[in-house]
Amino acid sequence: MTPTELAPKFFIAAVVILLTCRLVVLAVGRFGQPPVVGEMIAGVVLGPSLFGLLAPDASDAVFPPELKPVLYVVGQIGLVALMFHAGYEFRAHAGRRLAGTAVAVSAAGVVIPLLLGVGLTFVSHGHVDIFVDGVSVWVTAAFVGVALAITAFPMLARIITERGLAGTRHGSLSLASGATDDAAAWLMLAGVLSVASEKTGPVVKAVGGSLLFVAVLFLLGRRLLAWIVTRPGLSEETRLLFTVAVLFCGAWFTDIIQLYAVFGAFCVGLAMPRHEASERMVRRVQGVTQVVFVPMFFTYSGLNTRFDVFSDPAVMTFGAACVLLASLGKFGGCWAAAKACGEPGPVAVRVGALMNARGLMQLIALNIGLSEGIVGDELFAALVLVALVTTVMTVPVLSWLDRRDARARAAGEPSGTAEEAVPTVG
Repeated sequence: MTPTELAPKFFIAAVVILLTCRLVVLAVGRFGQPPVVGEMIAGVVLGPSLFGLLAPDASDAVFPPELKPVLYVVGQIGLVALMFHAGYEFRAHAGRRLAGTAVAVSAAGVVIPLLLGVGLTFVSHGHVDIFVDGVSVWVTAAFVGVALAITAFPMLARIITERGLAGTRHGSLSLASGATDDAAAWLMLAGVLSVASEKTGPVVKAVGGSLLFVAVLFLLGRRLLAWIVTRPGLSEETRLLFTVAVLFCGAWFTDIIQLYAVFGAFCVGLAMPRHEASERMVRRVQGVTQVVFVPMFFTYSGLNTRFDVFSDPAVMTFGAACVLLASLGKFGGCWAAAKACGEPGPVAVRVGALMNARGLMQLIALNIGLSEGIVGDELFAALVLVALVTTVMTVPVLSWLDRRDARARAAGEPSGTAEEAVPTVG
């Protein structure tokens, strides 16, 4: 398909994606779910599990195979803008006393589900058809473990922002833990890819490149961003152009070292100076890109998801076990670590609930595994189920906790809400 033939295909696909996302967002909003959950579900709806099943000819016409790479690239723009905003907001609310607790919460939230995922995969070997020919059981087990250990940091950031939790102790602690969690998980994923390819290059590149990136960004990049924001005589358009150039350079570098573009964008957001002009730049970068481009990535992931594999009871059982162990490992591990670090119970349980959301980042990891030949349709669908369930359950759990505390206050009992137990950070 030539570029001139592909362009009209993209435009009509974009219309279908955006309208479907809006309709699903409105539908799930009636149940208290944030827009990001609706976008995630819409991506699956537009894939072969529903649209492709009910109207295969129409699905092929709207989403031809040649369009997939375009949707992927366009989706990256939205993700980079989203993470840029998350990094900037995180810096405003992160207190110095968060670091130790965040590391402990992140470590527990990675190690426990990782071990549970590895164990489940070995138990399933020979019983469930989730293994790809030519890929060792160890590589598959490590990939499942890493997938269960991931926290969907961009999704976590959106839920926290949309619910007004950014200034609370549990919101700030979850952001710090989620960023650390996903950085560790992506380094582990690079290690899995290295083992799968029998080369040490990917993990060395990821670790060495990330150290170089952080050093350059915070020694030189931060000064450049401050110059862009405060330089007299620069027009708003020029400031925006230079800011986006730095942002895309960060995304480019972290992408080529296989740490993924969203972490480069998050770090650039962290490096942005606190200034009125910075606020305007962040809002302008995030605005249209988040609304228009992020849904493209969810659709790209949905096009690779086939839930018909659950017709096999063994695969369905494996998927359900993944959901259960993922939730127990992440929610329970993060809650226990926060409690051990002295956080009040209401803060700890809310951190566990927020950290359990996997959605976006797990979908990214799954797509990488699929492209590398590590993951087949059955394992892909099982882990997409984990992403959907753990993300959808986050807001209802938080809402239930809020209602429980409200009833306690109305009854005159000490509710111990997160806001009362610990002053907000900022």
